[in-house]
Parts: sequence; structure tokens; C-alpha cells
Amino acid sequence: MNRRELFAALAATAIAGDVLAPADTAKVMGSHVFDWNSLVDKPNANGSVRTVCSTPTATLENLEIHITTLNPGKSPHKPHRHPNEELIIIRQGTVETLSNGKWIRVGPGSIIFNGSNQLHGLKNVGTEPAIYHVINFKTAATPKA
Repeated sequence: MNRRELFAALAATAIAGDVLAPADTAKVMGSHVFDWNSLVDKPNANGSVRTVCSTPTATLENLEIHITTLNPGKSPHKPHRHPNEELIIIRQGTVETLSNGKWIRVGPGSIIFNGSNQLHGLKNVGTEPAIYHVINFKTAATPKA
């Protein structure tokens, strides 16, 4: 499977997953629909976050999805690295993302891929809240932390 096919499979899994209780690690997520209106919006210092899932799937050790609302001028955290790869899909607003050592401005519909252990960051440079979907995935090939 190439990266394009992997991303398509991840998007399909994100759209049609099955919710598990966090303590139930023996099962894997199957088909399910995540209704936006049922996701709890939890405020934080930079905006808010909606947790979608964090669970194993048939092909991933863990699939973690959340949706962030980031207030103007804010960053969710300082630039950082982590072993898992992630996709960020911009739903609303204008952000700058640190990618390959450069800050790049993107808007709605843009997709950001953060590679394993590569320095990355994000900040809302617009005048309205930025809303983006974050899809983190861990496989057997993901380096250990």
C-alpha cells in the first residue's frame, strides 16, 4: 500500500469507525459514524477540542482523531516532534504551519502531513477561530518514543 492509499484508507476509517471504551484494548474499531453534534467541545486556554476517538483498528495500533478550535493569534503548543505521523485538515480559518523548516500559510481545505519525528508547529494567523481535524496514527512501523 502506498502513502496515497494509506491516507485514503485513514480518511475512510475516520469517517466510518466504531467507538470503543478506552479501557477495551482487546477489540478494534469497526464501522461507525461520528456525529459532529454529539462530540463534546471542551474549552482550553487556546480555544477548544473535540475528542473523536483513540483506539486500535484492524490495521493500526492506534488511531487518534480530534478536532481543534484555535483562537486567533494562538498556537496549540510550541513546535515539537513525535514518532507517530499525523494529518491535519483545515476546516476553517487561516493558519501557518512549520513544515520542513519553513512557515507556510494555508486555509480551508488544506491538508498538512507531519512526518515521523520531524519538527512541526501550527499557529492561527487569521482573525477568526481556526478549526482543524487532526488524525494521528500509529502502526507496528512507528518508531518507539
